[in-house]
Amino acid sequence: MLHEIDLARADLNLLVLFEVVMETQHVGRAAERLSLSPSAISHGLGRLRRLLNDPLFLKTPKGVVPTARAEELAAPIRDVLARVRGVISTAEKFDPATSRRRFTIGAPDGASAVFLPPLLTVLRECAPGIDISVRQLLPAQAETSPEHAWRAAFADLDARAMDIAIIPTDDAPARFAQRVLYEEDFVIAMRGGHSFADKPTVDRFFALQHLLVSHTGDAFGFIDRHLAEQGLSRRIALTVPNFMFALAVIAETDLIAALPRAFVAMHGARFGIAAVEAPIRLDRFRIRAATPKVALQDEGLAWLFGVIGTAGTVEREHTRRSKAKLLRPRPRRPADPA
Repeated sequence: MLHEIDLARADLNLLVLFEVVMETQHVGRAAERLSLSPSAISHGLGRLRRLLNDPLFLKTPKGVVPTARAEELAAPIRDVLARVRGVISTAEKFDPATSRRRFTIGAPDGASAVFLPPLLTVLRECAPGIDISVRQLLPAQAETSPEHAWRAAFADLDARAMDIAIIPTDDAPARFAQRVLYEEDFVIAMRGGHSFADKPTVDRFFALQHLLVSHTGDAFGFIDRHLAEQGLSRRIALTVPNFMFALAVIAETDLIAALPRAFVAMHGARFGIAAVEAPIRLDRFRIRAATPKVALQDEGLAWLFGVIGTAGTVEREHTRRSKAKLLRPRPRRPADPA
């Protein structure tokens, strides 16, 4: 980071120059991109080296390579420039058809896999220049209550580390605007041809081995908390760190998994996954988009927040259809014995 004493002689254009040289790793190509002469690039790099007290880029026969210090600075400088560009862009009248802004959305991977496809469809048609960065949000470790597991997400929204959070909670503080994207519950997912699909009884549910999506490897999730309240438990034979990996694993094993209905409806078929209603009562929850109310003064963010809500109708339609007819694709392997 720049020391306060250096800010008076710092030039924001030097950070732009750093970013381009870092991307191209070539003085000549950087000069072409910035419409400057190679000597101007070299002069700017000299100023940066004095300012940051490091060579930053070393010459090679094919261009330049960054030093270890330059590698360390790359991410913070990229973040600073992204924030400056965001501030400047908010001063202009927002037009989604011509905007080239980048927005950051945070969500757990199961929710990202559901809301992103319809959102990208809308952006492709109405805002082709807008880019999206997705941050994976993780629930607080050892926190089994959905109402408390996502507190860090609200702190990141306050710090403007992201623009919108999409999380399964009904407990957003009053300073946040929020809207329900879709309601979610769980189905029991398994490979096509699994005998549990034909005989989804309570006894068989607890007799089979289960897969759990757990980012920390902890074999106790929201569903297990719910079961424990009823004096019940299941065997978690395997934990995996994300939902897509879960589909790939259960597609090739006899494990079953309680997975979000909309997620399975949207992505299960490509893995040959079958799904049935759970033979026991499981929690329902809402997936909500949240952003600071004050941030909605930004026309671009307000537009995206509204678009995400509109795209949420696609998730609701997937959920409605999967309730009426659960996924029962053609078996990928022979049925196991009952």
